[in-house]
Order: sequence, then structure tokens, then C-alpha cells
Amino acid sequence: MSNSNKNDDYDDGTWMDESSSEEGILDVQRRNLIYNVVGAGLLAASGVSATYLFQSSVYTPSGFTRIPTKFIAALGDSKANEGQNAKSWGLWAVDPGPRGVWLKDYSTTFGAESNNPTRRAPSGWIFDPNSWWLEEHGLIMESPTFPLPAGRYLVTGGRMVTTGLTISQDGMWKLDDGNSLYDVTHLPCRSAVYTPNDNDSGIGVVGSPLTANPRDFPVAPGAEMPKVTGCTKQDYAVLFVVGKATTST
Repeated sequence: MSNSNKNDDYDDGTWMDESSSEEGILDVQRRNLIYNVVGAGLLAASGVSATYLFQSSVYTPSGFTRIPTKFIAALGDSKANEGQNAKSWGLWAVDPGPRGVWLKDYSTTFGAESNNPTRRAPSGWIFDPNSWWLEEHGLIMESPTFPLPAGRYLVTGGRMVTTGLTISQDGMWKLDDGNSLYDVTHLPCRSAVYTPNDNDSGIGVVGSPLTANPRDFPVAPGAEMPKVTGCTKQDYAVLFVVGKATTST
């Protein structure tokens, strides 16, 4: 799946979908939080996280507008409060978990025997064998959109902290109030991108979802995603985006 490089995708209706009224936004937000946090799939969370996120949907700090939940794939030192690599961060505008494909279904969905030359998932996204994503339950996911657009976001990990995140045009990122990346990481959500090694690498195996071990899943909250034979791996933290900066007039 190819990554787009749009910096203005989320100001033209993607952010404020379904309703722009405060009451409508809260109704949509409550529905999305219950579905995304309690439901099966990518973002299954603990009862404590679910309760916290539901309560936090009622309160929006000054300067932010509540939005239906989005999901950031972030890279960085978990103890850091700021960094310079935000251009390597991505965004899932919709929950990729329910749109995913189980490892056990890889062959029949995307493999040679699937009669699916486009490698298109049932939900419409396209599987990229050269850069593919997994989550903590063993679901193959669509890639997030890169890079995360510059702006001000309201983010949370569903634990104790909800705070502002500033993404600058030059790729700088900074969390408000001295909070760390760990503070706003949703620990039950684990995600990683896998890149198959070259045949010339000496490993002798070109990795794919077929070389993943289903016994490695589910992944414990806060743990690294498992290695996959024949692939290099990059873990990403997952942050909930529950608001965006209010546009001044």
C-alpha cells in the first residue's frame, strides 16, 4: 500500500465528519470510544482505559474541539517530551483493527491461491508485501497515512493523561505540560511495520505473514511486537487523537 503525503487531508471534512455541532460531536465520540476501546480488534482496551476514555469524551480543554477518535503511529523515546522526527509519524483516520485481516487468512485473502492480484482487503485497502503492518492480536493492518499533518492535537493513551501535542511543519513534535510519549501511549495497542529482507541478505528466507508465528499473539500490553522470520521490524507507539485545535477566526 503506497503512503500519501497530504498535509491538509484533515481540514476538509475528515476531521469533522458526521456532525459539527457540540452535541453531535459528543454523541459520535461516545459511540466511537465505546466501539474502539471496548470492541474487538486493534484497540481492545482494559476496563479502566475504557472508563477513562469515556469520561474524557465529556471534557474538552480550552482551545480544542472534540473529534471522532483517530490513531497516531508514533516513533520516539518513550521518556521524551519532544523530538524532531514527526515526519516519520503516521495517522489512521479510521480504526484499522476491524478492517484488518487475520494472519491465518493471509493466504486466502492475499496469497497466490487467493485469486486476488490487486491484494485488496475486503474493506478496500491494499496489502503491500514490501511493507506490512501487524497489531497485537495478529491482524494484518492497512498502513497509516504519512506524514502526520502539522497542527495541534489533543491526545491520550487512555490512562491518566490527556494533553496537547504540537506537530510543526519542520517535523518537530512537543507534548504539553512536560508529559512524555509514554504518558500518552495506549499500552494495550501494539503495532509494527515489517519489511522483508533481501534474498541476498544471507538470511535465506524472505519474510511475509506466512513466516509469522501465530503463537506469538496476543502481545502483552507494553511489550514489543514479535519478530517475524525474514523481516526487519519497526515498532510504533499508538496514541488516541480525540481533539484538534480550535481554529481562531
